[in-house]
Amino acid sequence: MKIKHLTLALCLLTGFTFASAQSTDAPGKDYNPIITSVPSLSIAPDAAATGMGDVGAATNASVNSQYWNPSKYAFIEDEAGFAMSYTPWLSQLVSDIDLAYLTGYMKLDDMQALSASLRYFSLGEVILRESLGDVGYAIQPYEMAIDMAYSRLLSRNLSMSVALRYIYSDLMSADDPAGQAFAADISAYYKKPVYFGRERGFWAIGVNASNIGTKISYDAGNNYYFIPTDLRIGTSLNYPFNAYNAITIAADVNKLMVPTPQSKDEIYSDISSIAGIFRSFYDAPGGFAEELSEINASLGMEYAYDDQFFVRAGYHYENKYKGNRSYYTFGAGFKMSMFSIDVSYLISQAQSNPLDQTLRFTLGFDIEGLRQIIGR
Repeated sequence: MKIKHLTLALCLLTGFTFASAQSTDAPGKDYNPIITSVPSLSIAPDAAATGMGDVGAATNASVNSQYWNPSKYAFIEDEAGFAMSYTPWLSQLVSDIDLAYLTGYMKLDDMQALSASLRYFSLGEVILRESLGDVGYAIQPYEMAIDMAYSRLLSRNLSMSVALRYIYSDLMSADDPAGQAFAADISAYYKKPVYFGRERGFWAIGVNASNIGTKISYDAGNNYYFIPTDLRIGTSLNYPFNAYNAITIAADVNKLMVPTPQSKDEIYSDISSIAGIFRSFYDAPGGFAEELSEINASLGMEYAYDDQFFVRAGYHYENKYKGNRSYYTFGAGFKMSMFSIDVSYLISQAQSNPLDQTLRFTLGFDIEGLRQIIGR
């Protein structure tokens, strides 16, 4: 029974990585993606950033900055806000897997902010059977994470943040407990005004090292697996044409700081999570060329009219031997004083990619705007 549940766990943990890729058999090349537990932590939650190809490390501060770079909250102008996002996941294959995400922030003063988020990923209904003729019974495994961050301005142009996260992954095993882990994020954000004639835009650079923490176990500590520790670096440039029209161009690169499998049969390593971070930069079997192939890149653009109407587009690249999740994204948004709504749409570069046609929705609220409406 334990073997069956462990097999189920590994299928659930790794299936989404392999499901979105095409195998390749090019001479001298091996399909060797990095596998982690709790893969839902790597799913971008909000429609604004995903509409730009999954960029967010250095874009302008928004209510959804918690996932991308919480340091940006120190620069945000509004007093407080919250947002809800929803993503039907792998909708081309199943109808009951989805991600729900709630995030919010509160400015303590002009230099400090607190923020938090709650992530719930439903893995849908899974039928377990003892044999082929068994009717079986249904389980509904899920993964969730809750975190809180503190961000602070260190100078007029620089901010930093620290986030703490609790991770819970319940694969509904009858014999073994749910997996639990703790992690932290460390981020920084540098934003500088740039003048284009009479108009003022900005240039920014951001970095976020996320999910630095413990490994996770699904069998009472007999085996431990890496969570998706990630390093994201990005830059953006905001160019205003005039008082009403502006364009933002942004780019991110990110790399999983998790050891590369040394063979097709190896999925997890016995080394510690911290040692794994350092090892992840030099352990690829294919040498430096394979290390470079483990870097994902995103490029996005946003057009804004009067800071109320937004049109977005982007491209996300992942090497075909490391997952092949390459896709184009498009999005749009509308913002008023009290709320905002964003939607994004994904078009896969590979026709067989089950992520194709993924939709995301985000609804955001500004607390001060709500107060003004209620007070009228």
